[in-house]
Amino acid sequence: MDAADTVLTIPDFCLVLLVGASGAGKSTFAARHFRPTEIVSSDTCRALVSDDEADQSASAAAFELVHMITGKRLAARRLTVIDATNLKVRDRKPLLALARRFHAPVVTFAFLLDAATCVARNRERGARGGRDVGVEVVTMQQTELRKGMPGLRRIGNFTAFETGAAVDRITEIRRVPS
Repeated sequence: MDAADTVLTIPDFCLVLLVGASGAGKSTFAARHFRPTEIVSSDTCRALVSDDEADQSASAAAFELVHMITGKRLAARRLTVIDATNLKVRDRKPLLALARRFHAPVVTFAFLLDAATCVARNRERGARGGRDVGVEVVTMQQTELRKGMPGLRRIGNFTAFETGAAVDRITEIRRVPS
């Protein structure tokens, strides 16, 4: 292992919240470090209910599905990763209530990458036929993230990534019995 490599340790049963603006690398991080069955993605749930992951009019139904799946997984004591922006307290509140209900520790990974990086990644995604949310949305999300940082730091086991390089240094997420 390279000296710059980083291994993180999390409980083998927990709720993992990925928090960050669109384009910050949450989905890539989740795919790299967690099983597909462990990831509950708001985009995937939006696509399941509307056939279009970018259809914001389907968000209410999509998040009902996110919460239902999360509850079922936590009831079964399965590690569950929430891949959504999770920027606002009101967005996290039902997820944290589920974690409390099922006595699941909470692990939060905050992606604090600069707006320019997020905007560039969104443009690349849009060029590949994916969803580019635009500069205004990323800017608003970055503002929400900065405002919410004090509250985020109080949610369970907290790790912040300031740069893409910091995210890339994570070589392993080791699970320990909870």
